[in-house]
Parts: sequence; C-alpha cells; structure tokens
Amino acid sequence: MSEDDFLLEAEGLYKSYQMGATEVSVLRGVDLAVKKNEFVAIVGASGSGKSTLLHILGALDRPDKGVVRFEGRDLKRMGSGELNKFRNRMVGFVFQFYHLLDELNVLENVFLPTMAGKSVIGWLGSRIWAKRRAGELLDRLGLGERANHKPYQLSGGERQRVAICRALMNEPRLLLADEPTGNLDSVTGNGILSAFEELNRAGQTIVMVTHDERIAQKASRVITLADGKIK
Repeated sequence: MSEDDFLLEAEGLYKSYQMGATEVSVLRGVDLAVKKNEFVAIVGASGSGKSTLLHILGALDRPDKGVVRFEGRDLKRMGSGELNKFRNRMVGFVFQFYHLLDELNVLENVFLPTMAGKSVIGWLGSRIWAKRRAGELLDRLGLGERANHKPYQLSGGERQRVAICRALMNEPRLLLADEPTGNLDSVTGNGILSAFEELNRAGQTIVMVTHDERIAQKASRVITLADGKIK
C-alpha cells in the first residue's frame, strides 16, 4: 500500500498536561494511519487519551512530540492561517454535547462554517449556495422540516444530526466524532451510528472515539487505546 492511500498518519505522538505540581502523561507514543474512505473507531476507558488524540488529529491541539500528516503534509509546517483553513475546510467535528447556537435556527447553525470561512464579500457571493447545501444536508438526515426551528426545540438525537450536518457543510475530507452517542439513549444513538455508516458508504472518511465497545463495532476497524498507547 502506498502513502497515497492514507488520508491521515500520526507517528510517535506524545502529550502531557500539567495539573498542579503533577505532570500527567496522556499520550505515550501513538502511531496511527487512516486510509481514505475508512471508518475507524478508537475505543478506550475514560482518561485513556481518546479525546486528546482526536483533538491533535484535527489540529485543535498540538502534540509535545510526534508528527501528524494529512494527505502527506505535516500539520506542524502549517502557519496559523493555514491551520484555520484546514480545520474549517478539511475536517468536520462532531462532539458529544452538540455545541449548537440557540440564537440561530437549525439552517443557520448548519451553514455557519461556510460563513465563518468567508470574508463579508465572499459570503455574499456564496450565501445562496450555502443555504441550498445546508437544506440538502438537513433533508438527507431527515431534518428538512426542522430548518426554521431553534436547537432547544429539538430532541437530543435531532440536535446531534444537526451537528453532523454542520460538520459536513464544507465537504470535509475527514469527519472526527468525539463520543457522538454519549449523550443519547441507545435507540437514538443507533440512529446516529446508522447515519455514520451511510456517510461512510458514500465515501466519507470517519474517525470516531468512544468508550463503548458495542458502538465501536459499527466501524470497519477498531483501535484500542490504553494508558496512552495503542494496544
């Protein structure tokens, strides 16, 4: 297999945090490679370093040591402006607690990443496309009739599907999901996982972290993280 087959590669990742007088080592030499169009689940107990690893893979955090490459490019060699574009355009994030803005309606929450990535003039030129794309995503995930509702008017499962639509808005190459079903009951969570499976079948690369091994089995490959290392 050539390097061109990999979307994301991580080598020798180390990360520690200072907690008072104590240094807590979270990642202790993690190596990971994700192929294009793959659905990977990273499973581990609370505190095993799953979320820290996901944040580093998505350039929300930097490792103390090690390299993350996206399509062969070392993220450390990108400047702050280029990293902002990377996070906005190449990666979609789905979090456990949705992080939707209650002052915006559902449609506005979905197209927010496109608005955030444009100048005022750029947004004026793309807003018709953005609203259409946001509407199509909501229809795709069964939320077309909720477009004008506020997030607080939705169920937890509906809010998470809105968050998935938002993550997909800029057509990212990589979708990163941090405990996406952790705040949902099992039936609703299964619906979210089915949405991920459908997206993956359509070609979306997904990396999901979870503490639940039953949920992880929905992925095409499961990686176990324990004590800051991949087992």
